[in-house]
Amino acid sequence: MHFLEELNESQRKAAQHMYGATMVIAGAGSGKTRVLTYRIAHMIENDIDPFNILALTFTNKAAREMTERIGSIVGGQEAKNITMGTFHSVFSKILRFNADRIGFPNNFTIYDTQDSKSVIKDIIKGFNLDDKAYKPSHVFGRISTAKNNLISPEAYCQNSEIMLEDKQSRRPEMGRIYTSYMNRCQKSGAMDFDDLLYYTNVLLRDFPEVLHYYQHKFKYILVDEYQDTNYAQYLIIKKLAAAYENICVVGDDAQSIYSFRGANIENILNFRKDYPDFTLYKLEQNYRSTKNIVEAANSIIKKNKDQIHKSVWTENQDGNKIKVIRTPTDNEEGRTISSLIREKQNQSNCSYNDFAILYRTNRQSRSFEEALRKLNIPYKVYGGLSFYQRKEIKDLLAYFRLSANPHDEEALKRVINYPKRAIGKTSIEKLIVAANKYSTSMWEVICDFQKYPVDINNGTKKRISEFAIMIKSFQSEVNTSDAFSLAERIARSSGIMKELMDAKDKGPEEVERFQNVEELLSGIQEFSNSGEEEASQTLADFMLEVALLTDADQDKSEEINHVSLMTIHSSKGLEYTNVYLVGMEENLFPSQMSLHSRSDLEEERRLFYVAITRAMDSCVLSYAVSRFLWGQSISCEPSRFIDEINPNFLEFTSRSKGLQRGLSLKGFEGTRTGGLNKNIGANMKSLKEVSKSTQTTGSSDNMKVGYNVEHKTFGKGKVTQMEGTGADQKATIFFPHHGSKTILLRFANLTILDS
Repeated sequence: MHFLEELNESQRKAAQHMYGATMVIAGAGSGKTRVLTYRIAHMIENDIDPFNILALTFTNKAAREMTERIGSIVGGQEAKNITMGTFHSVFSKILRFNADRIGFPNNFTIYDTQDSKSVIKDIIKGFNLDDKAYKPSHVFGRISTAKNNLISPEAYCQNSEIMLEDKQSRRPEMGRIYTSYMNRCQKSGAMDFDDLLYYTNVLLRDFPEVLHYYQHKFKYILVDEYQDTNYAQYLIIKKLAAAYENICVVGDDAQSIYSFRGANIENILNFRKDYPDFTLYKLEQNYRSTKNIVEAANSIIKKNKDQIHKSVWTENQDGNKIKVIRTPTDNEEGRTISSLIREKQNQSNCSYNDFAILYRTNRQSRSFEEALRKLNIPYKVYGGLSFYQRKEIKDLLAYFRLSANPHDEEALKRVINYPKRAIGKTSIEKLIVAANKYSTSMWEVICDFQKYPVDINNGTKKRISEFAIMIKSFQSEVNTSDAFSLAERIARSSGIMKELMDAKDKGPEEVERFQNVEELLSGIQEFSNSGEEEASQTLADFMLEVALLTDADQDKSEEINHVSLMTIHSSKGLEYTNVYLVGMEENLFPSQMSLHSRSDLEEERRLFYVAITRAMDSCVLSYAVSRFLWGQSISCEPSRFIDEINPNFLEFTSRSKGLQRGLSLKGFEGTRTGGLNKNIGANMKSLKEVSKSTQTTGSSDNMKVGYNVEHKTFGKGKVTQMEGTGADQKATIFFPHHGSKTILLRFANLTILDS
């Protein structure tokens, strides 16, 4: 039991408690992952069968790391016998074993958000509804909320309150869309992410023998980040734990920040009601941050009424006070923070990996990206377009999906005419109509035109049939061939590799697309080689893994030296030596949308608490006196959250000596300026691709594709595309060191070098 000696007294007591209902409230940086890991290891060393342990984590990456740590204590093989992963990964596998019970094939496809919105868009069009009133993203969000609350389409349409809400919002057909969406997904043999939890609940509710089996298989249940569970997750846990009640939940109510995704803080607050005989452990010693940061965070969170009381403390050194920086504008804020990072990096000779810039919304990254580029500071923006969301990757993945599940309608529509094989849009629409007419899938139609007549000419039918034969040949190998061999064959036989190869000479973007596909195939090869010797990894295995990847799972760039830029939500679970929390302004943080209720404001405060507790050694808060929005400068007030921090832990500074505006913030003299009246999140144009507003040195009237130009920030580049006229004229320019940028010419600082 020597590994338990590494824990403090509170941690050790929690790790040694093996039976009954247990709740571990773990403050930020208190070592909860270590406690969870050692608790499982302790259970196995005390002869609890790892096959009987279910551990649910926040990311698959966290699950893998925990499995490795447990394996180092009790042996790798025993660790592998634990069922461990995210809710979605664990329960998707349970659904695969039992899919036939709920009317799905065991090789069902998992739709991502884009796939789901595409289906919804088709339904809206088919119902002849106004797509401005019924925006696919809004409809998808409404359906997602219904599923997370386990409201079926039938229950949705029968609920008078819900129907009245839809009517009042001028979307009375929402219930019909929801019903059609569920039917379409089932017909295509597909589930979205919400379905993985929705149908798990259906399975456990309607099939008592399945519930009985898993209750007795998972005699010991551990749940990490319990404060982030939604109603659907809560009910699954409650059902599975009902037989033995050996359930241990770990979390921190002070870090519950995902209500917009359906997370319900009541799950952790009401744990004692569900299990009256529970045992409570509090991990209150912080190992991450300095005393000043810990005490500052404590002074913030105590303002919340709904919480489980705890007193977080640390034995770490006092450290520096939290700096509060005022800048005149948002652009100046970007320059100031970037300069501070450069100064600190030079002084301490530390890695850029030690720095993180956190903001409330993604769009705030622009000024920091520009400033970091000018100082040649390497950075990475988290939360941008995922590798697996790029067109060329989604195209090839669609072939993989279709090979595993030919009834996958979204995948079929995507690639039936890609690369182009003279199957027109009209023909595809006729196939969709026929599938709906005969209440079958598009795949069944294209495989048997005699049984399902379609008004398409014979030449097109022949090409469609040839496409179907190709997919069938892939299908025959999907569960037998190793993932890489089949993936490479699909990439070549489908014509995708040739298509991208032929396009390589057209420009740098085409080269990048080809390289992305090569990177995907390399990743599949690595995946193929990672399996056990006795069992090769198939393409079906790979597709399941890809479908369930989280942002954290996809990040493989820890070793690259860069400053991290991300939203506060994305930073949860991470830590950095130096944290810069920017945009600390009213209506931005806290968000304007959170100011209507106490519960929403308390969640924003918890988000602020999470942000500050990411910092180990130093934390800087910054805000701008004015922010440039919609072509005008708007006055901003500093965030109320700065006022809520005990001033003993703050150090105030202004980076602009000539600033005349005063603020009534503690530490500054003067009066508050006017408020930011606009909702910063509402329909704001992306500023990422617009250059700093300066006088143009080259005439845009003479600009043409092929011209060589020079930009003050990006250097020399070549014009690859022109669009628009007059004041709205834009140029897409490829800069060798910065990639392609689309620039509004009237604001560009461009010099035409030659033609």
